Amino acid sequence: MALIEWHSDDQSMCWPELVDLAPESVGIDLKAVRRYRLGRVREQMERYDVNAMILSDAVNIRYATGARNMQVFSSRNAPSRYLLLTQDRSILFEFTGCLHLADGLETIDEVRPSETASFVAAGPNIKEREIEWARKMIALMKELVGPELRVGIERMNAGVAIEMAKNGVQVVDAQEPVEMARCIKSDEEIKCMIASLQATEQATGKMRGAIRPGITENQLWSILHQEIIALNGDYVETRLLSSGARTNPWFQESANKVIGKNELIGFDTDVVGCHGYYSDFSRTFHAGPDAPTEEQRTLYMIAYEQIQHNIGIIKPGMTFREYADKAWDIPEKYHANRYYLSAHGVGMSGEYPYLYHRADFPDAGYDGVIEPNMTLCVESYIGENGGHEGVKLEEQLLVTEHGTKLLTHYPFEEELLR
Repeated sequence: MALIEWHSDDQSMCWPELVDLAPESVGIDLKAVRRYRLGRVREQMERYDVNAMILSDAVNIRYATGARNMQVFSSRNAPSRYLLLTQDRSILFEFTGCLHLADGLETIDEVRPSETASFVAAGPNIKEREIEWARKMIALMKELVGPELRVGIERMNAGVAIEMAKNGVQVVDAQEPVEMARCIKSDEEIKCMIASLQATEQATGKMRGAIRPGITENQLWSILHQEIIALNGDYVETRLLSSGARTNPWFQESANKVIGKNELIGFDTDVVGCHGYYSDFSRTFHAGPDAPTEEQRTLYMIAYEQIQHNIGIIKPGMTFREYADKAWDIPEKYHANRYYLSAHGVGMSGEYPYLYHRADFPDAGYDGVIEPNMTLCVESYIGENGGHEGVKLEEQLLVTEHGTKLLTHYPFEEELLR
């Protein structure tokens, strides 16, 4: 029987039998990953003149410390666990009965039980609970950083922020410094992302092999979920798989609809995978048994052209405005149903920056610079307004000093590219 090695510091198992498929911890310095990420957050705190930060987003807590616990639950039930971060202290307030889960993490100086300031926990006493929570946290922060507090918070009760402000705390949004920290990846982070992508590509292959007319969308989609969990990924963030007429317009979630003969099947992985890193690519398959129609091939080839063009123009130093101007020009007949973004950042979830289409830039776009070690997902959805089907494609890539490096390697469909 093969030896199972337990890594207490990264809350994951390394299965030697699977290292060629989803390497997990093999060849990755996870302590370096955590040190880098915590250092990035503290750099941005200094840049934005924030001397204390309270993080309640489960992904951001994991980014800053490596601590993982009931991410979906705690995102819905904030603040059930939260992180207080200063330049020299890191205190995790963990959910009841879970304080031991952060053992071995060098990024955390202390673990304390959380005090949940939510209506579900406090009922009609919520206002009093918020006041007590805020006053305790203020006292602790003053003890750690002094009387002048400029505090970044996120996803907290409005009452908590109001009470802090009443007590002289300058409250600012933590989103900007955290997103700016996350957008530049270390080399070890890229290894984590590749491990996550390899597992997701294997899971996608299992799902692809199960396609047959008569299977439901939900049955097909469940195969991806099962394989992701088996390979020590975390969860799938959305239900974006649809078939036939349900592929147009996009964003219809999987259902008990039976997949019919020769229909297109589009999906977006949206997997929070190994080490918590996002695997975000899209493909469109053909159900068979006959060859794709000319219309299906046309949709696919146009989406493929958009993806390839936009990957090809990305360069370090390019501004977001310049990218929008040079991006592939969507034909008028497909413009109404275009994907809402041309590209977006990716790390432990979808993240900064958002890169918009040329037509959307005046209303939605903002400027910035594409930098080396950003990781991006380039998107395409092609479906005619009122048309029968559509095609969703997406690739994940790393921005390098000289251009880009593709991180996704799941093949496109040859029969749809002819």
